[in-house]
Amino acid sequence: MSIIKNLWWFFKLEKRRYLIGIIALSLVAVLNLIPPKIMGNVIDGITRGTLSQADLLWSLLWLVLSAIGMYLLRYIWRMYILGTSYHLGQLIRYRLFEHFTKMSPSFYQKYRTGDLMAHATNDINALTRLAGGGVMSAVDASITALVTLATMFFTISWQMTLIAIIPLPFMALATSRLGRKTHKAFNDSQAAFSELNNKVQESVSGIKVTKSFGYQADELHSFQETNDMTFSKNMVTMKYDTLWDPLVLLFVGASYLLTLLVGAFMVSIESVTVGSLVTFITYLDMLVWPLMAVGFLVNMMQRGTVSYERINALLEQESDVQEVQNPLSSITNGRLDYDIKSFQYENEPTLSQIHFGLEKGQTLGVVGQTGSGKTTLLKLLLREYDLNYGSIKINGHDIKDYKLSDLRSLIGYVPQDQFLFATSILENVRFGNPELPLDEVVEATKLSQVYDDIMAMPEGFDTLIGEKGVSLSGGQKQRLAMSRAMILDPEILILDDSLSAVDAKTEYAIIENLKKTRQDKTTIITAHRLSAVVHADLILVLQDGQIIERGRHEDLLTQNGWYAETYESQQLEMEDEDEE
Repeated sequence: MSIIKNLWWFFKLEKRRYLIGIIALSLVAVLNLIPPKIMGNVIDGITRGTLSQADLLWSLLWLVLSAIGMYLLRYIWRMYILGTSYHLGQLIRYRLFEHFTKMSPSFYQKYRTGDLMAHATNDINALTRLAGGGVMSAVDASITALVTLATMFFTISWQMTLIAIIPLPFMALATSRLGRKTHKAFNDSQAAFSELNNKVQESVSGIKVTKSFGYQADELHSFQETNDMTFSKNMVTMKYDTLWDPLVLLFVGASYLLTLLVGAFMVSIESVTVGSLVTFITYLDMLVWPLMAVGFLVNMMQRGTVSYERINALLEQESDVQEVQNPLSSITNGRLDYDIKSFQYENEPTLSQIHFGLEKGQTLGVVGQTGSGKTTLLKLLLREYDLNYGSIKINGHDIKDYKLSDLRSLIGYVPQDQFLFATSILENVRFGNPELPLDEVVEATKLSQVYDDIMAMPEGFDTLIGEKGVSLSGGQKQRLAMSRAMILDPEILILDDSLSAVDAKTEYAIIENLKKTRQDKTTIITAHRLSAVVHADLILVLQDGQIIERGRHEDLLTQNGWYAETYESQQLEMEDEDEE
């Protein structure tokens, strides 16, 4: 019953709707008693020869009225119980999604996308069925069983009633044992479904890579193994599911057998009439549903318990990045100060002794070899991770003192791995503010040098670009992502190697536009091609997570270090390309 306790907050929230549904369901259980009673009276009237035409018409009228009443009441309880259960799915799905938006990257390293999708679909559906069909089964089974048994006991024969319920305790023991097996089997099948979801999601996302390596047959074989594993786990669950009905019907059959034996004897000694025996057997038939409903309920409770535990395990995960209890009420751009003593992912050192300052309106360039810590330096500013030792300050305040939403609203970020949505170009560019007018969208795309590419497309800004921008080139994706960030005119613009897929001429044009439009705003650029940062007010050269060189472009050239050697090498490569 722990699952009922865990979901009690929802039942309290929707108590009015559930109460109306339960009352309607209870009235249906009462009206269900009328037809068997009328049938018994008619049979007794025929047997005695006392049935008149008027009695028959009244009996038919009561049957019609009870049928209409049950029809209306069944509509009501379905709307107020089954319909209300979907609200539970809506609430938990929103709670899960909100939780996902608050989690740090380490959470997504632990849980894969397919697994999270399985929690937000299959597990929530199991809880919805429990809050709908489960509640209906519990209420209907208990009320119908109690009302029917009471009617059988007090109006027909208490002896036959006691004999008929002898098999029920044994059924309770059997279903309890089967329920424990169902719990484990469903837990395994849900885990298998998560694994299958992961496999499908990764396979579809990486289909281009799979084809380029000619790996289709191996990937298909790998998928088939996961698919077969999921199928086998589901078949185990199905095996236990299919045992519920036969198990219940076995004990119901035992009740029928006992009733017929005892009932025939009692008719022979004239303790009950034939009509009463028919009514009793009809009532006994009405008990089949409550008994089966108990099986359904136990089954759904086992499934709901498993799903709730899986969902709750996600909701109990806390983000590595937490807001302070009393954050500053507002944020304004100002001097940016890095004072990092050390930072590491888990036990692997990443950055150490990073100290520098950048005035508002200046441009910072960060360069270095792959894996030197450039992107980590930016993610710390975004508070995707928090520092182990040291601080980062904006306008004299540690960034931890600001609200996360305020901090990130100050920053426009273009990551290395640009993500575009499967909508139109227009919707992608103004993602941060869907109400922005078209002329501002046009201006942003011109600044990022992608406007002409868009106009060359058949639908222009209304062109659908497919999932993750599959129909675009790498350079077009980068420039659209830049447009999306630049259109908001952020106080701090971060370009994380966002010009790597464009040619030198386009890069130069974009840099010139940035210099013109961001004179009073801070810009941070990381790059492998040093031409992207030659204009920067401060350039940092990182190696193994430390600053090995710093200064302006001209200063670094005179130091004859890594920067000067790399710049000279890249200039020679560009000259060779021009000659070709």
